[in-house]
Amino acid sequence: MLASQPALAVTGSSSHAVVLQIGFGSNKPPYVFESERRGLEVDLIVAAARRAGMEVQPFFAPMERLQSMLQQGRLDGIATTNPYSKLKAYFSQPYLEYHNVAVALTQRKLVLHDISDLSRYAVSTFQRARQLLGPQFEAMASSNPRYREEGDQQVRNQLLYAGRVDVIVGDWRIISYFNQQLPPELVARQPITVYPLFAPTPYQMAFRHQWQRDNFDRGLQLLRQSGGYHEIETRYQNVQAAPHL
Repeated sequence: MLASQPALAVTGSSSHAVVLQIGFGSNKPPYVFESERRGLEVDLIVAAARRAGMEVQPFFAPMERLQSMLQQGRLDGIATTNPYSKLKAYFSQPYLEYHNVAVALTQRKLVLHDISDLSRYAVSTFQRARQLLGPQFEAMASSNPRYREEGDQQVRNQLLYAGRVDVIVGDWRIISYFNQQLPPELVARQPITVYPLFAPTPYQMAFRHQWQRDNFDRGLQLLRQSGGYHEIETRYQNVQAAPHL
């Protein structure tokens, strides 16, 4: 479609909806349950788009691939990004915050007061974290030869408990969920320490065209005003929240 397409009428009906191909990161519960094509993040984006008369066709892949596909024009938009990504795209209003933390095995007795302290350790995190978590984190990653990013975030937890990395970085709810998939005895005998080094990370949609972004923003506003946003959050409220730090 042309970038100059006029804004769509905001409506709850999808009978004549424009269909957008939207990229979501690979499986990262509770935000994305890839095999079920749902999750807190997926549901919010689908609902906001629908309020604006647009339908979402989800596509799931690691973030590196999604960014390339968006820039090649193979997707209409991608989720879980922000202007730090340096994408050439139209960014929506923030639709969700992630709460990233650093986590280490307690027995290591690591002292982490600041993001720059991570430069001394082997760090595993999610793809594109270098671009998404701000300039200080990017500087740390660039100077740390033992920094790595995982396309499959479950691998990050496995590396930590196997002693192959010192610290993992990611959203606490994702880390907590994947810990529940590990053998209980492994987790029980190796307690962890959570380091609150990061401010909440607001995430935005990145769209190819301005009209797509503008319509999504209107739909998101309507979703919040109607109470629909809160209803979707409530579906996932039993998923473990970040600890009080």
